[in-house]
Amino acid sequence: MTTTNKPYNIKEKTEKNAAYRSLIRAELADELFDKILNIIIIEKRYRDKDFSAKELAKMLGTNTRYISAVINSRFNTNFSSLINEYRIKEALHRLTDKRYTDLTIEEIGTIVGFANRQSFYASFYRIMGETPNGYRKKHLSTK
Repeated sequence: MTTTNKPYNIKEKTEKNAAYRSLIRAELADELFDKILNIIIIEKRYRDKDFSAKELAKMLGTNTRYISAVINSRFNTNFSSLINEYRIKEALHRLTDKRYTDLTIEEIGTIVGFANRQSFYASFYRIMGETPNGYRKKHLSTK
């Protein structure tokens, strides 16, 4: 058995088939999808480091299983990955925008919602395949 040593302890994504995903009505799924988009993206709740699926479910008057089912079926990911994707998208902008060059990478990670440096770097590397510092250096030098 060979093991590859991946940076930041990144684990491979596995497909799971939870039975409750098929229990949610299509109309309810559509309604929750729209509301989830609004809260996470328009209201930018992804910036809140303590934002959870439980809190989202409470805001929408539903349960976490329904939230999970909608996110899995409509976004093809889980809650944490969805939140981190939007955090990284904003971080990409801030890392390459000259208006934010005075901010450290850790400060940018905090602004976009990461609780600590390690989680920011791990998520960034998982999504982008490089570190935030490497990305910033490469893209700021070309602008």
